[in-house]
Amino acid sequence: MGARDTICALASGPLPCAIAVLRISGPAVCEIGAQFLASGLPPARRGSLTKLIDREGRLVDEGIALFAPAPNSYTGEDTLELFLHGGPAVVAHALEVLTSLPDVRLAEPGEFTRRAFEAGKLNLTQAEGVADLIEAETLAQKGQALRQLSGGLSETYARWRDELMGLLALVEVMVDFPDEGDVASNAASPAHAKVSVLMREVEAALGDGGIGERIRDGFRLAIIGAPNAGKSTLLNRLAGREAAIVTARPGTTRDVIEIRKVLGGQVVWIADTAGLRETDDEIEAEGIRRARMTADDADLCIQLVDASDPAAPPPLPYPAPKGIRVVNKSDLVSPAAAASADFIVSAKDGAGIDVLEAGLAERIAALAGSVEAPVITRARHREKLTRGLTALASAKAALEGDLGFELVAEDLRLAIREMQGIIGEIGVEDVLGAVFSRFCIGK
Repeated sequence: MGARDTICALASGPLPCAIAVLRISGPAVCEIGAQFLASGLPPARRGSLTKLIDREGRLVDEGIALFAPAPNSYTGEDTLELFLHGGPAVVAHALEVLTSLPDVRLAEPGEFTRRAFEAGKLNLTQAEGVADLIEAETLAQKGQALRQLSGGLSETYARWRDELMGLLALVEVMVDFPDEGDVASNAASPAHAKVSVLMREVEAALGDGGIGERIRDGFRLAIIGAPNAGKSTLLNRLAGREAAIVTARPGTTRDVIEIRKVLGGQVVWIADTAGLRETDDEIEAEGIRRARMTADDADLCIQLVDASDPAAPPPLPYPAPKGIRVVNKSDLVSPAAAASADFIVSAKDGAGIDVLEAGLAERIAALAGSVEAPVITRARHREKLTRGLTALASAKAALEGDLGFELVAEDLRLAIREMQGIIGEIGVEDVLGAVFSRFCIGK
């Protein structure tokens, strides 16, 4: 991405729409205002009704122009936003006019926010919060993204970084003044204590059960049970559509089929799986293996039991609250089966489904609220924290084994680098492309 280019893009929703917002950022903004806006560049931060004209003097559209001069703009550069009528022809003509100037081009995905990051307006975790806020579909996702955008998460990482830097300064005194025995003997103990405290805090963050990622990406619910227990029918009932094929033939479902639903204010992925039984069929056996793997990875697991099956239901494979026993075919339920059930439904006619959904929503909401914010929201953060924790453990071992402050200092530098990499202060060039390429064009 060329930092000297001026970039432009549609920053609002799909066309056609009532109002289309075109965002322009870079050094050519003043030239664009002078050349293509009939009334010239408007006063800073004051909306101005104007006409956009092309090089031949033809009217493109009439709308509102809003100018934010550097450095007090989202990107830290001169920024111009044009609020035009949201017709495809209007937007296409306007973008053609803007890009007719040298060094003015269409923005790449996430380029506006990347420039904000590069200008110091946002750190990397806050920039990721912008992307999450745009994609948020539930209030929980929105709340988590806003906390991240406001710096709640990066403050924690920055505090750990600052404490590590202070600890590194203390250890480097030991390296620089090895002959001062009283200093060395006095410093090893507090250094060990500080490393231990930081390790406990990072371990607690990593032990959040992935709740932040689940809120962002969706919780997982698996439906398991014997063939013909009604798993696919239940999935279709929860989906409100025919997502899975339903037949009377056992083993119809061979692969994992997922649907997406909002329960308890959270996005939930519900998986229908192959019926669990012994089989010599190679394809069905693979489906059963995937069913077990899906259930193991799920946050909640429904064991669906067929009330018409004379055999005693198998033990619940997972303890509560993960394991949930649901008895299907409510008109055939025996007293013994009812006693062992968490919920009783008829997947075919919908009886009891509303109660089941309410119960699932309650359990999902409890999972989402089981860890205090801020929490880890991305696998990238978790990976770097894990590596940072490994470096801290190595530093602690070096202190305990009296292996030398030089080794301790190097381990602390590694831990600091991981913390800084999360918030984007050093060593981030390898992750910038991956982070910002997931943004929409106008951000």
